[in-house]
Amino acid sequence: MKLRFVGSGSAFTLNNYQSNMLIEAENGAKLLIDCGADIRFALRDLGLSYRDIDNVYISHLHSDHVGGMEWLGFTRKFDPSCTKPRLFISRYIKSELWSNVLAGGMLSLQGEVADLDTYFEVHTIPKNQGFVWEGVDFQLVQAIHIMSGFHLVPSFGLMFTVNDITTFLTTDTQFSPAQITDFYNMADIIFHDCETAPYKSGVHAHYDSLSTLPANVKKKMWLYHYQDGPLPDARADGFLGFVTKGQVFDYQQPHTLFP
Repeated sequence: MKLRFVGSGSAFTLNNYQSNMLIEAENGAKLLIDCGADIRFALRDLGLSYRDIDNVYISHLHSDHVGGMEWLGFTRKFDPSCTKPRLFISRYIKSELWSNVLAGGMLSLQGEVADLDTYFEVHTIPKNQGFVWEGVDFQLVQAIHIMSGFHLVPSFGLMFTVNDITTFLTTDTQFSPAQITDFYNMADIIFHDCETAPYKSGVHAHYDSLSTLPANVKKKMWLYHYQDGPLPDARADGFLGFVTKGQVFDYQQPHTLFP
């Protein structure tokens, strides 16, 4: 099994596409982790299209993670060679994905009024649970992304184990080690979103903050979801490094990323 970074940049990057990923099984099955607004271009650069995406997991509702869902839903629906893609999503954000994000463009079809099930085979994930795909258990990890007024807006990261290698994929999270240190410690490899902008947004873990983590955590951490421009020397600061778009983590050869 492999984890391929379709993109590695932040929401507004111009050079690296948005941080969406593909998990690829030995039998050729693919699970898209998030489906941002750049996804059709990012997949094209890898020689892939909507026809290759029949499974998708959504971590939260920002455009760099769901902005391509209308494209995926429509293109597969109107291609008779395609089936509905399976959608794995937390119950906390399922209804809002439709009502707040997709309904404006996808509600009305010729001859019918559509809903989320019109386009996707929806698998709703209950609280404190996960889902199984190609024999692998994916456990959702709720992280703090944004406090909007009095309301917590989470992002749901993933923990999963392949070939005895436990991976923690943060998706989008604030720097909150008190809440997720246990997951850092459980993981053998960590893929962590990392803001590198000169002005801290407060909604992503910034490089300066991540640099304060213990050495035993940083040495198993790859960084992604960064801004365009020069990057700090992550290896010199104890990290594994920055992921670049198109790179692949191969669970048969887990000590490096391949171009």
